[in-house]
Amino acid sequence: MGNLVATIKKFISNKNTVTILAVLAGVIVLWYFYNQRVEAAITTIKIPYAIERVDSGSVISSDNIGYKEITQSTLRDSDIIQNVGSIEGKFVCYGTSIPANGFFYQSQICDRLPNSILEDIPDGYALYSLPVTSQTTYANSIQPGDYIDLYASARDDSGKIMYGPLIESIEVLAVRDSSGNDVFWDSNAGDSAQLLFSVPKDLHDLLNISDRVGGVEIIPVPRNASYTANPGDTIVASQVLYQFIMRNAAVVGD
Repeated sequence: MGNLVATIKKFISNKNTVTILAVLAGVIVLWYFYNQRVEAAITTIKIPYAIERVDSGSVISSDNIGYKEITQSTLRDSDIIQNVGSIEGKFVCYGTSIPANGFFYQSQICDRLPNSILEDIPDGYALYSLPVTSQTTYANSIQPGDYIDLYASARDDSGKIMYGPLIESIEVLAVRDSSGNDVFWDSNAGDSAQLLFSVPKDLHDLLNISDRVGGVEIIPVPRNASYTANPGDTIVASQVLYQFIMRNAAVVGD
């Protein structure tokens, strides 16, 4: 037994033997990783894909989903969704769409569509919707986040036209079409039909009363990029127009 141990020790301590063992170990490691790569390159799995285009805001149903076989190596460092349970019944996020024959990606799928309009309204503020057209928004040029002015046009008691800024530096919260779709996020949306604003109660009263006073028209007036980048306070710009509108209504309640 002692001779066997001595022989093994002598064999291991031999430099040539150590070199041979190291080379063999290296070859085994290289073979293992090479085999793993080959397996990944030839092993296929079924991945769900969109049979037809699925637009933003749509609920994904089984009718939208087919399956393709792709190799595992294709999925490396990818957020392609592999499990149909993570897709069916979910929403396509605003601002994106799934093309026909395209895969579903984690970044494109939402459990729900956030109602960002209501979530972004501060306490003490209310939502105001201004009816517009493609023409009054300069061919959909007014976008969410823009700071614009709201002008008012009306005839005074003598029949003369009054025209000027009623509210300065008001932020556009969202732009919707006539069906309520977000013009800049929903690929199915039509032309601008509503500009939405979040305003404090006094301005909310002013704008809603102006809608109901005969002959008063509120007109959105876009400004330049600097106006949006450096917004001032949102204020009533004309006391003359303000008084004209408010004296035609009696505000009740708190």
